[in-house]
Amino acid sequence: MKNTRLPYQLLISAPFQDGVIKSDGLAQFAFESLQVENLKPHHNQQRLLRRLYLLIALCIVSLSLHAQDVQYSQFYANPLYLNPAMAGSTEMTQIGVNYRNQWPGLDQSFNSYSAYIDHYIFGANSGVGLIFNQSDQSMANLSITEIGAAYSYRARLGFRSFLRVGGQVSYQDRDAYFGDMIFGSQIDDQTGAIGDFSGENLGEDMRHQFVDYSFGMLFHNENIWFGASAHHVTQPNISFIEGEISELPLKLSAHGGVKFDLSGGNSRQFFNQRTGTRELTFAFNYKNQGPFTQLDLGTQVNIQPLVLGVWYRGIPVGQSALPNNEAVIALVGISLGGGLDVGYSHDFTLSSLGNANTGGAHEISIRYSFLAGNAKGAGRKSSMPCFKY
Repeated sequence: MKNTRLPYQLLISAPFQDGVIKSDGLAQFAFESLQVENLKPHHNQQRLLRRLYLLIALCIVSLSLHAQDVQYSQFYANPLYLNPAMAGSTEMTQIGVNYRNQWPGLDQSFNSYSAYIDHYIFGANSGVGLIFNQSDQSMANLSITEIGAAYSYRARLGFRSFLRVGGQVSYQDRDAYFGDMIFGSQIDDQTGAIGDFSGENLGEDMRHQFVDYSFGMLFHNENIWFGASAHHVTQPNISFIEGEISELPLKLSAHGGVKFDLSGGNSRQFFNQRTGTRELTFAFNYKNQGPFTQLDLGTQVNIQPLVLGVWYRGIPVGQSALPNNEAVIALVGISLGGGLDVGYSHDFTLSSLGNANTGGAHEISIRYSFLAGNAKGAGRKSSMPCFKY
């Protein structure tokens, strides 16, 4: 990549405009673009400037998350976040929590939390759910909190084939403290000295709230599924600055997969396990938000009580201004009995930032499923063939 120095004011202001920035790709792009050139200071001063540029790059990433949804690796373990049509899709009552720690190797933290509960109402062929999301970025002192309610309806299309449609309405609160931020207009690009006045039209402590809407559909039978969802359909204004417009871009997702039952044949081929689930599943999740696209491809093998999986996230081909080769994800999950499932995954960074520098990402999911509200369904099981994580 050609070493070009981007204007500081443009770099810091960009996240407050209408674009969406992909975290790993932007960090790599910013780090490679902000190389020191045409400078002839002392070696130590040059090193200081390089570190300052890296700090700016991370600052851009932190601020850019203001306009980008959190990207969970175990997205099927967070069904309402993926698609509101999945409310009640297990045809049981389900409670789940998710936690993601991105780039733990850096000094700054990028943490995300999610919790949900959903329930299927057999008498109404409907699913209902509640979801809570929280994300915190320490560098920009940015906190995003969301609480939403989802509803879905299940229609039978044929023998063991179903179509679910759903919607979600959410209330979102965004809180940021800019008193500790360093803006481009404060930096002397010759000496690296930082001035006191930024000239930015930002208060120190700012807050913004809005209502958000999402819709989705999901087709499935016992072995395949395909879904599509649209989030932020009204593209609400998320600008902290009064009188300015910065729309939250529409996020589109297409996801699906196929399940193969491995329970037949000689049980000795499957660790001498004569009962329990034995499945092989392949799945994908394609996402688009603003000018950026991403694709997750993966497989999971379920030999009850253990689930092992591997994912690739990225689109390594095609024209793009930003790198789009993000991570390989390894997953292990276990069913502890009584409807309790626990999953852990680690993202191994593939970009030039390096896994050793960023620490990748850690993600944990805990899910509890149980029967409620339908005594006749004591022996029922879900008709959904989806990934567990």
